[in-house]
Amino acid sequence: MIFLEDAEIKTLVIQLQGGSEPAFNKLYAALGKIFYKKIFAMVKEEEVTEDILQHLFMKVWQKRTELDPERSFKAYLGTIAQNLVYDYLRKAASNKRIIETILITAVDFYRHTEENLISKETVEIINQAIDQLPPQRKQAFILCKIEGKSYEETGKAMGISVATVNSHMVKSLRFLKDHLMQNPDMAVAFIVGLLGSTFTIKS
Repeated sequence: MIFLEDAEIKTLVIQLQGGSEPAFNKLYAALGKIFYKKIFAMVKEEEVTEDILQHLFMKVWQKRTELDPERSFKAYLGTIAQNLVYDYLRKAASNKRIIETILITAVDFYRHTEENLISKETVEIINQAIDQLPPQRKQAFILCKIEGKSYEETGKAMGISVATVNSHMVKSLRFLKDHLMQNPDMAVAFIVGLLGSTFTIKS
């Protein structure tokens, strides 16, 4: 993977505006793998990821004359990728197998500390589900997933074994996934709510 400084990316974007294929290829080589990983993290299928990635850069090429070199090209790619993944998830909402596969990761991905990067609606959806957990299971989930404690630390805080903490977490994640699966639209809304943080690329 090629690493490019922001100044280099800006220069390539200017060249891309003029129709430079070498500039386009360099940008793809530098950023393609980064976005592949981020897209795959959400859709969980290689073929779908490849398809979305190709659409992403195809749109960049098609709209090359509209690019603004003064704006973050990574953020521009992130916005397009987010929209493409959203379109895919919305169409896949009727396919429970696809949504279930994605939710397994999406629920586990949730962190309260990232709330500033996640929509209030998304936080509300997952918090409503968390509130329905049995008291001890809810406490274990909050300590592990929201406060970021290890299973050992959580076990000591709760006076239970690591194995029991693990059991609570497995059951909690299964419940949250099943809760969201009862409403595919809610599941997609939750997943889409995580897209903003997923496609945020730090310079």
